[in-house]
Amino acid sequence: MRRKDREITDNRKILEIVNACGCCRIGLVDQDGAYIVPLNFGFEEQKGTLILYFHGAGEGKKIDLIRRQETACFEMDTNHELVERESGCAYSYLFQSVMGRGKIELLQDYEEKRYGLERVMEHYSDRTDWAFPEKMVSSMAVMKLTVTELSCKEHK
Repeated sequence: MRRKDREITDNRKILEIVNACGCCRIGLVDQDGAYIVPLNFGFEEQKGTLILYFHGAGEGKKIDLIRRQETACFEMDTNHELVERESGCAYSYLFQSVMGRGKIELLQDYEEKRYGLERVMEHYSDRTDWAFPEKMVSSMAVMKLTVTELSCKEHK
């Protein structure tokens, strides 16, 4: 990271920023280059490793690309604020962001998919007691991204 003065390394603070984010973008690669998709997400930490969960339709370009590759990049950001100044060069933008890469996989087992969906719903509702009809869970895709590289930045 070029701006070490903006780098966040405290794990607790990183998780607070992740929790404040409403959307996570994953980056995949197709024959034409980068393919970026904004997704709702859930997360947890397991033994010091950040795990991200996503859900979506069981078919489409995103699913085709995940089936063909083992890694994906991700980015999320929050707490945006424009700082206006007299000079255009002095304008600034405040934010917090987390980005990185990891191993991405499509979950197949019903219980694993349900667990991932619980993490997504917990992130947006603070509840974990959701019922997920087996037929719906079976027809949707639940993705798991195990983060292997991560950076976090805050401009305040």
